[in-house]
Amino acid sequence: MGLDAGWAVRWLTLCAQAMSEHRVELIELDRPIGDSDHGENMDRGFRAVLDKLAESPPETPGAALKLTAMTLMSKVGGAAGPLYGTAFLRASTALGDTADVDAATLAAALQAARDGIVARGKAEPGDKTMVDAWTPAIEAAAAAAANGDVRKVLVAAAEAAEAGAVSTDPMLARKGRASYLGERSIGHRDPGAVSSALILRAAAGAAE
Repeated sequence: MGLDAGWAVRWLTLCAQAMSEHRVELIELDRPIGDSDHGENMDRGFRAVLDKLAESPPETPGAALKLTAMTLMSKVGGAAGPLYGTAFLRASTALGDTADVDAATLAAALQAARDGIVARGKAEPGDKTMVDAWTPAIEAAAAAAANGDVRKVLVAAAEAAEAGAVSTDPMLARKGRASYLGERSIGHRDPGAVSSALILRAAAGAAE
């Protein structure tokens, strides 16, 4: 069984819950290396997504992700809005009008999301950004897709993203505002990598 529009709506609902629950944590992570606004921005953005979903219930997963992309681009400040907006937009394009997403299509959509982030932010693995969560996630998703189980794809992606977020702790930031701190960025976890892991964990939770 694949993933339908109901799954996409559950995913985005869980994203909103996660951003609300982790708002203060994301703010605290962002304070030493950013603008202290990542948690507030992500919470506001996904609350707006829920409002839009209620106004216009999507018929396909791709439609849900496109709506999310447009909302995040308009409502989320800083770098996160364009980066996540591009990620969801690229993923929605990869899904197209598919009403029932299989494992291979899901893995391809996750890769499209990561590629969108890279294209927009010009970051590479090791730069201490959300790419450090997304890259291991898509690699794990691609490996898990071979068995055809969409849930296993999502769980593998979430677990890899969580480990990827932790891996940013010792990194020297080379992109974004944190890069201005030089050596002082070492020892802090990247908030964008953490919010990325929360988003992917929500996707897995929605498929349970």
